[in-house]
Amino acid sequence: MARSTFLGDFQKFLMQGNVIDLAVAVIIGGAFGKIVTSFVEDIVTPLILNPALKAAQVDSLQNLSYEGIKYGVFLASILNFLVIAFSIFVMIRAFEKAKRQFVRQEAIEEAAAPPDPVLTSQGRLTDAIDRLTATMSR
Repeated sequence: MARSTFLGDFQKFLMQGNVIDLAVAVIIGGAFGKIVTSFVEDIVTPLILNPALKAAQVDSLQNLSYEGIKYGVFLASILNFLVIAFSIFVMIRAFEKAKRQFVRQEAIEEAAAPPDPVLTSQGRLTDAIDRLTATMSR
C-alpha cells in the first residue's frame, strides 16, 4: 500500500488544472482591478465629482471628510465597485450572447450537413428487407 506524503499531495494539488486556472484568474483580476481603479480615480471621479468637490470646497476626494470620517474615500470605493460590477456584467452578457450565437451556428451547420451515408444505406437496406419480407409472406 503506497503511502502518500504531504509534499506528494501538495505537488498533485499544484499540478491540477484548476489551480493554474485560478492563479491566472487572480492575476488577471488584479490587473483588471488596477485598470478600473485608475479609470474611476483618474477619469470618472473628476468628471462626476469635481463639481461636488468644488461646492464642498475640497481639492481632493481623499480630503473629503467629516469629523475625521473620510467618506470621500468610501464614496470612491463604492464608485470603483459599481464600475467593476458593471464591467463584469457587460463582459458576461457579451460572452453569453456569443455562446448563444455559437450554439445557433452549430445547429444550423448540423441541420445543413449532409446525412450520414452509412445511416442512409442502412435505412434503405432495412426498407428493402421489409419489402422482401412482406412480398414473401404474401
